[in-house]
Amino acid sequence: MSAALESLLDLLDLEQIEQDIFRGMSRSAVVPRVFGGQVAAQALVAAGRTVPEDRGAHSLHAYFLRPGDPGAPIVYSVDRIRDGRSFTTRRVVAVQHGKPIFHLSASFQVHEEGMDHQAVMPPAPDPETLPTAAEMLPRYAHRFTDPRMVDRLLEARAAVDLRYVDAPPFATAGEPREPRSQVWFRTHGKLADDPLLHVCMATYVSDMTLLDSVLLAHGRGGWSVGDVVGASLDHAMWFHRPFRADEWLLYDQESPSASGGRGLGQARIYTADGKLAITVIQEGLVRVPRD
Repeated sequence: MSAALESLLDLLDLEQIEQDIFRGMSRSAVVPRVFGGQVAAQALVAAGRTVPEDRGAHSLHAYFLRPGDPGAPIVYSVDRIRDGRSFTTRRVVAVQHGKPIFHLSASFQVHEEGMDHQAVMPPAPDPETLPTAAEMLPRYAHRFTDPRMVDRLLEARAAVDLRYVDAPPFATAGEPREPRSQVWFRTHGKLADDPLLHVCMATYVSDMTLLDSVLLAHGRGGWSVGDVVGASLDHAMWFHRPFRADEWLLYDQESPSASGGRGLGQARIYTADGKLAITVIQEGLVRVPRD
């Protein structure tokens, strides 16, 4: 296991300070605020720790309310909304400096058998044939306005092996493309056999590239290039089938719409053997900077 992954796991191992109240710390991000995927993953950890072990997370719906301060702890307060025979519902509010910065509702379900069908996994190359971030990012250093950006991106993604199938937005800025993007990802090291941990790790990664397809449609390079400003507004995930975040997962993303300063990204995450594991939808603030 890499040191970066150990550090991320420490972040997800929240401190319980009272019944249904947890505290988490933050790590540095590319932008000067707490990474949204971290807050979502920590909130799901907090919710999951109040749920019986026989109930797995099957969906979450969240809103990013305020930018998080990476220099201050985040307090997660869990409301036990409902404990039914099959489903358990939790609501989590993340608070910093006395104000809510994030709100999450999550639902958990006892495993049961039922009807089963899925969308077919789209074609994608073998992830082992694609360049790693350390191999790919330095090629585009000249496109970043900040000379430290390559190192900052590598640090922010050090816990995850994330490989682009096609060129990322910052590589083709100024050239509009089809609003579709694919990446393969897995953690840099094996994880414990805890289904909640794998779900939380996928939640963490899901916020990294989902709005790429919005940028591609307009030939924008993204926040690291400086030709857009933005932030995640809301995030929803549905967990369909078991998966491991330490094994290759294909993140197939597209954007059906952008308007009103907002862009919508939707995606499906597949296991390497073609099982549809997760569906993700996110809307983000995407603005072109004014001169």
